[in-house]
Amino acid sequence: MSIHVLDAMSREGFEELHALHDRRSGLRAFLGIHDTTRGPAFGGIRRWKYRDERSALSDCLRLSRAMTHKCALADLSAGGAKLVILDGGDEDWEAAYRHIGRVVERMAGRFYTGPDVGTGPIELSWLSQETAFATDPGPAGPGLLAESTAEGVFRGIEASLEHLDGEVDWPARRMVIQGLGAVGANLARRLVEQGATVLAADLDEELARRVCEELGLERLDPTRVISSPCDVFSPCALGGILHDVTLGRLDCRVVAGGANNVLAKSLHGDLLHERGILVPPDFVLNCGALIRGTIFHLEGRRESVEAIGLRIKGVLEQVLTRSQDEDAPPARVAVREAEERIAAWRDA
Repeated sequence: MSIHVLDAMSREGFEELHALHDRRSGLRAFLGIHDTTRGPAFGGIRRWKYRDERSALSDCLRLSRAMTHKCALADLSAGGAKLVILDGGDEDWEAAYRHIGRVVERMAGRFYTGPDVGTGPIELSWLSQETAFATDPGPAGPGLLAESTAEGVFRGIEASLEHLDGEVDWPARRMVIQGLGAVGANLARRLVEQGATVLAADLDEELARRVCEELGLERLDPTRVISSPCDVFSPCALGGILHDVTLGRLDCRVVAGGANNVLAKSLHGDLLHERGILVPPDFVLNCGALIRGTIFHLEGRRESVEAIGLRIKGVLEQVLTRSQDEDAPPARVAVREAEERIAAWRDA
């Protein structure tokens, strides 16, 4: 297994991979640092019930590399990383996160971390008590992370519709949101404010009911959300939802949301491109929190949510123009653009 891991690291340009274990808390985790050409590595902590160690390691490597691409396209002085925790169900989570905090602190600014699936304000508060290189969820931290991500997705949807039709015309648009957590709910609010028709679903029925009532959304059955006819399907929950089984069920013109790695494989993006369905790269759309956190940690200021959204829109417009010129799927174009930038920085 070690040989395969090192081969994968060499092939994908990884710098470091750490396996973490803490006997006291039961913590088992992987930390991947992909690239620090432009600056320290940034990446959140994902806690998930992985099938096995191999699945967790694969997710760690994939997400770390995507973070580098995010940083490169957003022109940030940073690189990508990710820490994934295998959730076995009986860990002492406060002790586990405090242990991670001490590990991060010993890295002395080479790695900055923050929220992801399974890591929220409570976990971040434990981390922040052990290290200065984690997102503080309180007033001392960057704040407005979910709002920043949602604004980037909103502006990405705006750019996508303008790319296709030359205008947005929000009142004529039908939008479907999958997932009503902090990002999905904030995105729904922005779309409703613009006059769009918004339908939404979440596996948490109580959450879905509450948000839909508050914002005046039409509530959908979660099992049918992908096949609901719309202009834009916006996945804002977990990734990997577009695969061989679900691809044919899509009934939309654009897929644009806040979830990471929406495409199960790059091939699925190619197939959607052939069908004429626009899929702007998720690692461009959802980097709002990364931009806000990176600027806060490295420059000591809080970039406005509006400025972050417009920055992401500008990046996406460049990607979509190149995609059209090359008749290539936007995700593949964005990866090439990111890797070209990284190579140029390394050679400088």
